Parts: sequence; structure tokens; C-alpha cells
Amino acid sequence: MKLTATGRAVRLAWAKRCEAGLRCNARPFVGALSQHQRRCESSVVTGRNSLEIDGKSYPVDGWTNVPTSILSFLPRKLQLQPSHPVSITRQVIESNFPSPTYNHYNDFHPTVTVTQNFDSLGFPKDHPGRSRTDTYYINEDTVLRTHTSAHEAEVFRDNRSEGYTISADVYRRDAIDRSHYPVFHQMEGARMWDRRKVAGKDIAKAVWADLKRLPSHDLEVEDPNPTFHPERNPLQAEHHSAGEVEAIAAHLKRSLEAVVLDLFSRAKQAAVNAGNADANAMEPLKVRWVEAYFPFTSPSWELEVFWQGDWLEVLGCGVTKQEILINAGVSEQVGWAFGLGLERVAMLLFSIPDIRLFWSKDPRFLSQFSSMKSIKTYIPFSKHPACYKDVSFWLRSSSSSAGGGLKATAQNFHENDFMEVVRDVGGDLVEDVKLADEFVHPMSGRKSLCYRINYRSLERTLRNEEANEMHEDVRKQLVNKLGVELR
Repeated sequence: MKLTATGRAVRLAWAKRCEAGLRCNARPFVGALSQHQRRCESSVVTGRNSLEIDGKSYPVDGWTNVPTSILSFLPRKLQLQPSHPVSITRQVIESNFPSPTYNHYNDFHPTVTVTQNFDSLGFPKDHPGRSRTDTYYINEDTVLRTHTSAHEAEVFRDNRSEGYTISADVYRRDAIDRSHYPVFHQMEGARMWDRRKVAGKDIAKAVWADLKRLPSHDLEVEDPNPTFHPERNPLQAEHHSAGEVEAIAAHLKRSLEAVVLDLFSRAKQAAVNAGNADANAMEPLKVRWVEAYFPFTSPSWELEVFWQGDWLEVLGCGVTKQEILINAGVSEQVGWAFGLGLERVAMLLFSIPDIRLFWSKDPRFLSQFSSMKSIKTYIPFSKHPACYKDVSFWLRSSSSSAGGGLKATAQNFHENDFMEVVRDVGGDLVEDVKLADEFVHPMSGRKSLCYRINYRSLERTLRNEEANEMHEDVRKQLVNKLGVELR
């Protein structure tokens, strides 16, 4: 269930425009075809009548916006690679939800229907998540899932166990920086109780009994608010009694506190073993529960952990919206659900500073990780210089013919479209993109934008000529795809 914040906003950086000719380290790169060249040769899907994904053919139409560079990620399945940090993080969390109470689903295919991804979860027709600026469409009826919740109705209907977890790669058009990537991994879980199966149909009594069987802990917990509040955090009064919600919330909180204790105890030990444990790292672990709003749960909470001197959000959770269970055909069930981003947790667990590293095939990265029994702090193997280049352009006015007749006006320009052009050209050679300046002409009313692109490889030093080549391709693609007028 998608419960964590999406983090869609690009961090804005207001600064002076730098000179267009900022130089990069000119150390030559000796090797085969560059990543930029490979991506440019494989990124075009226009002109085809269909896309073939894992042996299945999908017709394309006016909704199709998924580049083949994104489709190339589908076979990677980082959550299933045993010694990969994403997979290790998944394994640690799963170990806190043992079978047979919980089944674990880790290999659902990422192509889903619009019904699965949106309709089954009650997304309004005008929800921004349905937009082509946010979601990768294979065609009008099929998308690359944007969250693991696309599969929860199926899991609820199958009803194979009282609880489950789902881990999967998910896809979203998003900002470019060290913590955002168009492909990332989510994990969700749920625990249900069936009114028809518990003694006397007494859900609260059954849940309290199950709570007593959970391991206790000595974690310092701040939980100052009532379990529910009629305005801030309401219960679903038409479906649940106050006693049922109190019991379900207590079970949820004990279960997830144990997960956080396990994760961050391992992280603390890894820091100690690496000699990186400062005074903040050695403080006793403590967590706090914060009231929240999520569309799929009520009441809802975020769980934060005090880590290295700051409060960090780890996951979102709550009492499952009964409408979702009713729509899945299991109306007699009630329970809780949670969701988190695996990369976000893994970055904290292993001290990994850049989300691009998770996709690296460099053995200097991958060889540092082995199993959940031996969590190790990531050791940087190189640091290469940044290469900043600016691109400035005018958006079209409604009467302008600049840019070959395409439309990217101040009214319909979306930053994610710009990010997608940069990402498709530069791939993992782009570290971040920030808005550096914007300007509205006082006479014509036309709007100008300036973005600063940081080209930096995680594995080698970029030649200045290579960065210039990519940047020039970005400029050309902005004109071809968005119809902007370069400055």
C-alpha cells in the first residue's frame, strides 16, 4: 500500500547563472560505447505499432510515453538479488513477519492495468497520479505500476494468509537528484482478521490476544496523541468500533516498532564495526508516532526514528480503509497496513549517499554487501568531479510558432517532461537537475527558465567533450520534444 510521501517536488536552487562553458576534468575515458550513446540508440519507441515486454506484445497509442531506456530496467529485479542492499533490506524486514501468518510476494510483473493501478484503489479520474506527466503509460489501458498497491486487491482476494508483504520495483516520472530515480522499490504489508473466524466475532479480543504473542521490546517510544481523533485522524465509524481500532492500532505499532528496532540496531552495529559511530549514533534508539493522512488508511500514522541527531520518517501506516477490502470481496476482514521505500531505508541502513548506486554493476560497489547477517557500511570507492552546465529556454506563448509547432507553453509545461528529456539523454551520468532561474518578459509576457544540470559519473571521470555532447543533445531534444526556444 502506497503510504509514504512521494517527494515529487524538485528542490529549487536560486542562484546566479553560471557561464555556459564550465569546464570538466579532461581526463580521457578509454572504453567501448558510452552510456550516453547506448541510451540514445535505444530510447526511441515512436513509429512502432507495438511494444514487446517479456515476450508479450502491447499495442501503442496516443497515451504511450514509456521509453525503452526505462523498459530496460524491468529484468533487473534488485529486490530478488540475494546480496544486493535492496534485497538485504527486504529480507531484514520480512524476517519480522514470519510465515505461516505472512506470505511474501516479491515477483509480481510490473505491467498492470489502469484498473489495477488506480481504479481498484479509488483514485478519482482527475487525480494527478493518473497524468502522463507522472506515470509511464504503455498504452491507454496499461501502465508500469506506480506503487505496490496495484496488486493488493489480488492478494486480498486470494486470501491465502492472515498477513502479507509485497516488494516490487515501481516506476514514476520524477525529479533528478541523489534521492530520486524513475525506478525504485516499495514494500507494503498488511495483517487482517476475519470476523467470521474469530471467536464470538470479537475482533478486539482476538487482536489483543495476538498482540500478547508478539515480542516485547525496550525501545523508547513517543506516542502523545489519542489513537483516533474525530477531525485530525478519524476512525471509520461505519465499519469499526472504537475498541477494534484501539486493538488494531496497538498490534500495528508493536509490529512496526520491532521492524525499526531491528533495522537500526543493525545500522548502529555496522557503524560501530566501521569505526563511524559518533556520539549521535551511540544514543539509545527512540521512535515517535505522528498523526498523518493517507488515502488508503484511517486512522493513519507516520513512524519516525531519531537517527544521527535528527528525526527521520521511515514508513506510513494505518487501519486499512474498509472500502478497499469490500471492493476486493473480503468485506468481513479488518486490519492494518504499512508502506515504505526500500531504497530510502537501505540508504540509511548502509549509509549509501546516492540512489544511482543501487543500479551500479560495478563490483567495487556490489562486492561490499553479502547478507542480512553481516550489514556493512558502504565505503566510497571513488569521487569524481562534477560538471555543471546550464540550459536556458523560452516557453512558447499561445501565438508563438517557435519550436517547430510543438506545444510547451507556460500553461502546459510540466517539469517532469523536462526531467524525462534530460534523463533519457544522460541516464545515470546526470546526478541532479535544479531550477536556477526563471524570468517573465515584461513586454511579451513570455516565460524563460534556466536549469542547471550536474553531469557526474559514479564510476569514472567524464571527459569535457563527452559532457558537451550530452548537453548539446539535451538542447536539441528539448526543441524536438517540448518545442521550446533556446536562449
